[in-house]
Amino acid sequence: MIPFNKIHLTGEEITYMSKAMQSGKIAGDGYYTKACEAIFEKKYGFKKTLLTSSCTHALELAALLINIQNGDEVIMPSYSFVSMANAFILRGAKIVFADSGPSDPNIDLKKVEELITPATKAIVAMHYGGISCNITALKKLADKNKIYLIEDAAQAIDSFYGNLPLGSFGQFATFSFHETKNITCGEGGLLVINDKKFAKRAEIIREKGTNRSSFIRNEITKYSWVDVGSSFLASDISAAFLYAQLNKLNNIQQQRRKIWNRYYKGLEHLAEKKLIKLPVIPTNAVHNGHNFYIICKSRKIRTAYIDFMRLYEVQTQFHYMSLHNSTFYKKKHGKRALPMAKLYQNCLVRLPLFFDLEENDIDKIITLTCRFFLNVDHTS
Repeated sequence: MIPFNKIHLTGEEITYMSKAMQSGKIAGDGYYTKACEAIFEKKYGFKKTLLTSSCTHALELAALLINIQNGDEVIMPSYSFVSMANAFILRGAKIVFADSGPSDPNIDLKKVEELITPATKAIVAMHYGGISCNITALKKLADKNKIYLIEDAAQAIDSFYGNLPLGSFGQFATFSFHETKNITCGEGGLLVINDKKFAKRAEIIREKGTNRSSFIRNEITKYSWVDVGSSFLASDISAAFLYAQLNKLNNIQQQRRKIWNRYYKGLEHLAEKKLIKLPVIPTNAVHNGHNFYIICKSRKIRTAYIDFMRLYEVQTQFHYMSLHNSTFYKKKHGKRALPMAKLYQNCLVRLPLFFDLEENDIDKIITLTCRFFLNVDHTS
């Protein structure tokens, strides 16, 4: 079986994890935690970064930092992962789901503008597949209406729009290092703070609401409980694993983009025949090869394709279930239709993409995909 995903090990993970253990300090905010944060700040120019135990926790931190209260409205795409919504629902927000765009699963800017009200406190924008949403226009819209912009860049490490890295446009951004992401430490996340006035409070919230970080830096003689907070820290063991991956980031990205391009070229003729749709890369955007997806003409065709590929020992996967139509939120959302979110829920399918995917396996996947779509009944 060609799996959908397989983690890539650089060969240095155990070395750095052993060094962390030998240091005798493996809790959060240790040597490797700081080393990873320093890499992100230097490489991408982020003003402040904080390693967290997950991207989910990074989103929850952002919700706390902007003081989400009961009745605040937060606009976000329905076609996204549940963590995005949960982070703000936990604080009492009303989630206002926006539709995806006609050319890609990212949030539709025109729909966002229609949903802004006096109660809107933030927009959360996802960069699906590591491909930038219309982030500069969203930033202008958020600034114009004096609302926060938070980038859910879980899939977008080392992706760019223009000369700027994704994660640098909003007041906050979050990244994921789950095992399905380009670089990983099993579970893990990062909060990016692009407005430094939030930096000190972010440290406090991440440390259970205490000013322990200031105490460790010898800025105060004792620490105490000064704010709300939780334990959002990643262990230094996880950070050591991530450090090994970060050191090989350029190599990892080069290989993933190479695989992505091979898929695109191999399947482009199917898109030209309008048998499928392929990912659209906006002008000025540089993606990171996070995933490669195709859009089928119907859910029935997608199901048949997934079953067909499984017969030939290739694991493909669909993705999100639209959050606006979920069991938990359907009644709260109401009857406002989000047709593009429904389309991606029913018709999007992702192909295997990981660092160690061999060329002959890529060619097999391309050949099988072409065979299927050139022969399937597209009217079904």
